[in-house]
Amino acid sequence: MTKLHITWVKSGIGYAEGQKKTLKALGFRRLNQSVIHNDCRSIRGMLNKVRHLVRVEEQAVDAG
Repeated sequence: MTKLHITWVKSGIGYAEGQKKTLKALGFRRLNQSVIHNDCRSIRGMLNKVRHLVRVEEQAVDAG
């Protein structure tokens, strides 16, 4: 399974309230914070909504 390393790189000030709530739902508390999530459709949908505010890197996870 692939993990996503997500970093919040741009402030949500001046953007829609739904985008701010999406950042909070992803687990962010402050700017330049990083979180790791499993790669799934719901997370990808949230990332699509705030793609201009975050940086995403994929990390392959070994099964062994």
